[in-house]
Amino acid sequence: MARTGRRSGAAADVEEMLDELYVLPPPEFVPRREELAAAARTAGRAEDAKRLRAARRPPLAAWAANLLRRSRPEESERFLELGRALREAYTGLDAGGMKELSAQRRRLVGQLSRQAAGLAREAGHPLSDAVQRDVETTLDAVLADPEAADAWATGRLERALTPPSEFPSGAPPAGAGRPKAAGPPARRAPDRTRQRDDLAGRRKERQERLERARAEAEVAEQRLTERRDERAEAEAALRTAREQQRAAEEEMAQAEQERDRAEERLRSAREEKEQAERLRQEAEDRDRSAADALTRAERAVKETAREAKRLSPRKR
Repeated sequence: MARTGRRSGAAADVEEMLDELYVLPPPEFVPRREELAAAARTAGRAEDAKRLRAARRPPLAAWAANLLRRSRPEESERFLELGRALREAYTGLDAGGMKELSAQRRRLVGQLSRQAAGLAREAGHPLSDAVQRDVETTLDAVLADPEAADAWATGRLERALTPPSEFPSGAPPAGAGRPKAAGPPARRAPDRTRQRDDLAGRRKERQERLERARAEAEVAEQRLTERRDERAEAEAALRTAREQQRAAEEEMAQAEQERDRAEERLRSAREEKEQAERLRQEAEDRDRSAADALTRAERAVKETAREAKRLSPRKR
């Protein structure tokens, strides 16, 4: 969440620590709080440790609302702006205008509460129906009550919020859209023109506020729809990437199996080659030995023939 101004040193540290605490899932809140407080005490920051120890673990609904505020800062800011517009328009709307704005308010609250439920589910803590209703009630309070809006804007709710009873769901406020009781005719007659002008001015102002509130609500709904579409596209892309990864892993596993089989065949071929080379070497050795023996035998035959010829008697 964007903050105005700049903090320095330890002040920035403790604010960041508190911001971290209130988006942690509730079961992790207390152990982490104690860890941070102990670190602050060890560092000699007793006041920071005291602030951290004073932080109270939010229930699941308040945590989900904090998570929504932190995770969707732009949508949250528009929601806060819409609340300001609705509270401004509320005091001057007739029954029809109030009913229309209330319907838009319910749609936006429902959409944002579903986003909060999705964020909680992704964080490993799905919300029950009762807890999600508490989230919706908290968001209703943010629209209706400026103090609730300020509390949620910090992202550090410690409890679920409840809207004030005087901010109705469809009926105009008491006296809204009704003309004031007419005074005595003798007193009203001289100011009739001015009263008509004042009434026309108030009606025009109410209509302008209504139109601004409607426009802001429509823009908020449109942007929320766009964010949901973007999220859906991102989820589809993620699914596709995961499928491609699985396919690549399967292909790699198959290739590794084929590589193992090929390496086994290569080892067998090398062994066969080595055996063939040994057999060839042995055959060559035998061939050389046989050739040498043949050469010696031929030489002996030739020598024996010469000797026999020499010894045989000559003819006269």
